[in-house]
Amino acid sequence: MKLVRFGEPGAEKPGMIDHNGDLRDLSDEVADIAAEALSAKSLEILSKLDPMALPKVEGEVRFGPCVGGTGKFMCIGLNFSDHAAETGSAIPDHPVLFMKATSAMGGAFDDVVLPRGSETSDWEVELGVVIGERCKYVSEAEALDHVAGFCVCNDVSERTFQRKRSGQWTKGKSCDTFGPTGPWLVTKDEIADVQKLGMWLDVNGERMQTGNTDTMIFTVAQCISHLSQMFTLHPGDVISTGTPPGVGMGMAPERYLKAGDVMTLGIDGLGEQRQTVRADG
Repeated sequence: MKLVRFGEPGAEKPGMIDHNGDLRDLSDEVADIAAEALSAKSLEILSKLDPMALPKVEGEVRFGPCVGGTGKFMCIGLNFSDHAAETGSAIPDHPVLFMKATSAMGGAFDDVVLPRGSETSDWEVELGVVIGERCKYVSEAEALDHVAGFCVCNDVSERTFQRKRSGQWTKGKSCDTFGPTGPWLVTKDEIADVQKLGMWLDVNGERMQTGNTDTMIFTVAQCISHLSQMFTLHPGDVISTGTPPGVGMGMAPERYLKAGDVMTLGIDGLGEQRQTVRADG
């Protein structure tokens, strides 16, 4: 299934994309694509619905973040061997964790707004993992049992804020609009092998990033298991699992986003995003 949240920011409704690519309203079935709706039991019930019998949503709509009620938006840094190489970083012994403020989350087609003073904002296509079941002290073998599905994330990053403001990555990762998520949550049964997904990102039509989840240093299962040893993962939590090479920071000379740029990005089976960049007023 492809589950979505549509409507104005803060007032999104739950939806489903049918086999024809049309949007169907799930408001009579679940309150939101969040919390208990992400459980295996709830997803099984939704999977048995006839999408064509659900109300069709006509006209142009905004797609919001594909999951609601996110308590933790966690990111794994330097998790692709070829990206670590382009940044001159050593391969980490354990997943490198930082957190992105949930207020950074946005829709897949919303504008990305550069904060005042930003001159080094960067792009990062990433695989997002949405937790569906409470997860604590799980093994790698059990980890994917706690996943509701997967999505595209763009881990937009202000590198000066990240690297030069006392070394706090979260400062450069949490700016408003810096976490486009979606357009939809694809349930895990739709993905044959999450460690074999092609990824790409273009800026103004020029290919910047090309990669595959098969070069991840720590697999999705390893990341979930590792994090669950330290804290509980709850339904709706999102883990953004790292980016392949081709970020602006890794170029010579470095290259960054400016107002008017357009980012397009996608992951096999998970859909595509498109964001126009603009400066904050």
